[in-house]
Amino acid sequence: MDLQGKDDADARFSAHVDGLASVLGHADRAGPFHDYVVGLMVPGERKSVEPMAARTAPARTSAQHQKLLHFVGVTAWSDDKVLAKVAEMVLPAIERHGPIEAWIVDDTGFPKKGSHSVGVTRQWCGQLGKQDNCQVAVSLSLANRHASLPVAYRLYVPREWAEDRVRRTKAGIPEEIGFRTKPEIALEQIRAACDAGLPRGVVLMDAGYGNHTVLRAGITPSDWPMWPASCRRPRSGLRGWRRCLRSRGRAAGVLPSSSNEAPTTSPSR
Repeated sequence: MDLQGKDDADARFSAHVDGLASVLGHADRAGPFHDYVVGLMVPGERKSVEPMAARTAPARTSAQHQKLLHFVGVTAWSDDKVLAKVAEMVLPAIERHGPIEAWIVDDTGFPKKGSHSVGVTRQWCGQLGKQDNCQVAVSLSLANRHASLPVAYRLYVPREWAEDRVRRTKAGIPEEIGFRTKPEIALEQIRAACDAGLPRGVVLMDAGYGNHTVLRAGITPSDWPMWPASCRRPRSGLRGWRRCLRSRGRAAGVLPSSSNEAPTTSPSR
C-alpha cells in the first residue's frame, strides 16, 4: 500500500470509529473506544484487555490497561445503539451490490476454559463441533450475494446462570436480563429488526431453530411479508447460506417441516 492509500484507509477507519463513538453516550468514551477497536484489529492472537493495552500503548501499558478495562467492564453503553449505527453506516454499501435477500438466524459458540465468563457452561459449540465449555451468542444478519451484516447479537444466558443470584451479582448481569431460549431470543431480534424498518428478506435458519413451533408461528405473513426457510447449518459460512437461498428460491411460501426435517449438525435448542 502506498502512502496515499494508507492515508485514505486511516481516514476511512477514523470516520467509521467516530460514527460509532457518536452513540456511546459521552465524548470521553471516544478515545478508549478507538483504542479498543484498534486493539481488536491489529495482529495478535489474544484479544483480552491486557495484551491489547500493550499493543496499542507500549510506552504506558499499565495506564492503558486500566483505561480499556474501565471502558469494557464499567462504562455503560448500549450495544443495540452501536449495532443500529453499524447498520446505518454499512447497509448502504452492501445494498449497492444488490438488495437484501435473506435474514440469517444463527448462533456462535466461543470456547472457554474457565467458569466465570457470563453464560459459560457445557453446551453445543459450533466452532468445535461438539458439546463443550463455551459461551453462545444468538445473531440475526442481513445478507445479499455480496456480503452479510449482523444487526442483532445477544449473549445466551443459560437457566443455571439466569436463576443464580450470586453468579448474576458477581458478573454484573442486569436485572432485566432473564432466561430466554435461543429461539425466543431470535424471535425478539426479528421483531425488533422489523420494527426498525430494516430491508426484508427470506428468513434462513437451521433446523435447530426451524423446528421450534413458537419461532415458526411468530414469522408469518399476517405480521410481515416473510417466510422462514429452514436449512441444515451450512459449514461454509455465507456461501452455504447462499446455496440454501438459491435452493429455496426467491418466492415466498417456503416453510420448514416440523416432523420430517433432516438432522442438523447442532442439537435441539
